[in-house]
Amino acid sequence: VRIAKTYGLFLVADETYANIVFNGYRTAALSQVIGDVPGLALRSISKEVPWPGARCGWVEVYNRTVDPRFDAYVRSLLDAKRLEVCATTLPQLCIPDIMGDSRYPAHLQRRAALFQGRSEEAERAFAGKKGVRIIKPKGALYVTALFDPKLFSDGRSKMRKLPVQDASLDAFIEERTAAVAPDKRFVYWLLAATGICVVPLSGFASDLPGFRFTLLEQDEELRSKIYTTLAESAENYLQS
Repeated sequence: VRIAKTYGLFLVADETYANIVFNGYRTAALSQVIGDVPGLALRSISKEVPWPGARCGWVEVYNRTVDPRFDAYVRSLLDAKRLEVCATTLPQLCIPDIMGDSRYPAHLQRRAALFQGRSEEAERAFAGKKGVRIIKPKGALYVTALFDPKLFSDGRSKMRKLPVQDASLDAFIEERTAAVAPDKRFVYWLLAATGICVVPLSGFASDLPGFRFTLLEQDEELRSKIYTTLAESAENYLQS
């Protein structure tokens, strides 16, 4: 906020996950810290309300009239918005009643506790695995697994693989991964060997090798199997 005020900037905060924070961490809304600096907070119900298809989002504008350039920018956003298809009507109508309900804060607390428990479950699954470890999340719906860069990016990075039932996949994967990041190669082999799809960290422009997976699976037995399979596959891949 101080930097923005000094240099005449405005702030943009993505607050989609603002109420899904756990493992002892806290966060603050932009509205609590922005003071008289112009800013935008991007809000949504998509991660707080388990309602498939109800992906309603909105922008909260702070201190619009403080800077005429910021005011013009906000006006351009409003003009552009009128040319777009708006979010689903029913969720829009329901948002005031949902978020205004006295039970909503408790719902958010339960949801955060749910994902904290699942993050701890994932951490246990990866405990003791050589060359790969979990970065325990502070919030959101995902977990990051990080490979030891020294072990993962050695001379064998283009030779590692996991066993697959369909032999024709070998040539397909080798062709597709000839010039990709090593963690993306792992993702291909993981999908072919186990049917589990994860996202390589290189896809987020990360210099560290690894992958991201979700905490969303509801079936406890299946979720446990997924986490165990991910941990074992990562370790086996490093040893291949």
